[in-house]
Amino acid sequence: MTRGKQKIEDQKRAQEKNAPKKGSQIESRAAAFKLKCHICLAYIINESQVAQHYENKHAGKPVTPLKTDA
Repeated sequence: MTRGKQKIEDQKRAQEKNAPKKGSQIESRAAAFKLKCHICLAYIINESQVAQHYENKHAGKPVTPLKTDA
């Protein structure tokens, strides 16, 4: 059994460690995805990835990504 003060400190430390993380990545992630494939609606970050995506997934189709509202 731990000593009184050490027990309290350990409880505080455990509570801080197990506390939920502050902030969410949802907004920053949504802001990063600027383009969307008009065929499969996959979100894409930049133009070079758009070209790669169309070559690999939709060969023979014209490259026309949609801009997202975010």
